[in-house]
Formats: sequence, C-alpha cells, structure tokens
Amino acid sequence: MKNIFLLSAFLFISISSVFAQKAPFSAEEIMKEAFTSAKKQNKKVLVMFHASWCGWCHKMDTSLNDASVKKFFDDNFVIRHLVVFESKGKENLENPGALEMLNKYDAKDQGIPFWLIFDKDENFLADSRMKSNINGVEKLQNTGCPASEEEVDYFIGVLKRTTALNDDQLQIIRARFRRNE
Repeated sequence: MKNIFLLSAFLFISISSVFAQKAPFSAEEIMKEAFTSAKKQNKKVLVMFHASWCGWCHKMDTSLNDASVKKFFDDNFVIRHLVVFESKGKENLENPGALEMLNKYDAKDQGIPFWLIFDKDENFLADSRMKSNINGVEKLQNTGCPASEEEVDYFIGVLKRTTALNDDQLQIIRARFRRNE
C-alpha cells in the first residue's frame, strides 16, 4: 500500500511538472539578450509587441519570415517579440514589463502589432508610427503590419534610414508587404 501511495505521488508530481507552464521571460531579459546579440552581430534590434489572438501580428511575422525577404531582415536585425494585451485566461503568456515598455514609448493606445527599432547600443531609431494629417490635425498613426501603399512607403523609409538595404532589396520588401492589403 505504501509503495502504491509513493508511486502515485511520484506520478502526480512528474505529470504536474510536465504540464506546468514556464513563466515567460521579462521584457528586460529579452531586450538585454537582444542587445547582446546585436552587438556581437553588428545588427539593429527590431522588437515587436504582439499577442496570440492578433491576426495582423501573425501577418507581420509571416511577412518578415517570407522566403523572399527573410534574409534581408535576418542580415540586418535581431528580431524579438514581447507579448502584451493577451485575451482573458491567457495573461500568463504576457512578458512581465512589456506593457511598461510600450507605455515608455507612448504607444499603449496604438494597437498591435507595434514595433520599435534600436541600434546595437540601445539607442531608439524608429517605431511603427507614421505622421498623418487627419482633418488638418497632424497625428501619429500606427502602421502595425504595413499593408497599404502609404504604410509600406513609411516602412521602406524606416528601413532605408536604419539599414544598408539597397534599392533592389527594398523593392522586394515593398512587394511582399503590399501583398498584405
């Protein structure tokens, strides 16, 4: 009887540990690792705020990883994701500190995906907000996953300023992202 109890306890603990979810890394840990990698590889850091339910976030990832452009992004960026705004019951997927980082860049109300670009020395270079004029009022509007001509033009401009991508490469990226519309 004692052996059955010990075996049952062992099995319960083993199964529990297999199904136990590991807490996600903090935003600070992810960014520290990203900058360490960027320094070693002489790249920029592109960080994307996203959530599991976000269709446009998935489109952005699909676009960045498309065979036609993946090498361009991999050669120029260390790309990392921070999870925010998860749906009820999935808050455990959020990276601690990610929402605070989003707030730091005044982007809490911008929607997702929202992306930031930094140089390897942690200097902010650009984000996904483009200036737009709505009824005579200039506003910053999140391009998220660029799709429209205006959004893709903005994204290409950011890439032109922050990378050494040539015009041919930028045109391939433009064509890929325009397919998102």
